Amino acid sequence: MAELHLKLRELREKSGMSQAETAKLLGCSQQTYSRYESHTTEIPLESLIFLADYYDTSVDYLLGITEITEPYPRKKRNLTVKNRPDR
Repeated sequence: MAELHLKLRELREKSGMSQAETAKLLGCSQQTYSRYESHTTEIPLESLIFLADYYDTSVDYLLGITEITEPYPRKKRNLTVKNRPDR
């Protein structure tokens, strides 16, 4: 799980988003999101799942369990994270 904070930053930067923009998607402050990336605060499971979906990858990839970036086939679900834009 030590890789999680590195993957969060890598994917955020690849998508061209700031910490503030990503925080807004998650419904948290920029400071809180910064703590996720610096690995000083644990990211909530709902936020982790949301980001895996948003970045079109898997939680396993974010956690460093696999290097395969493609997501698993997903069930349709209703995410409850605030401010999720339509993709």
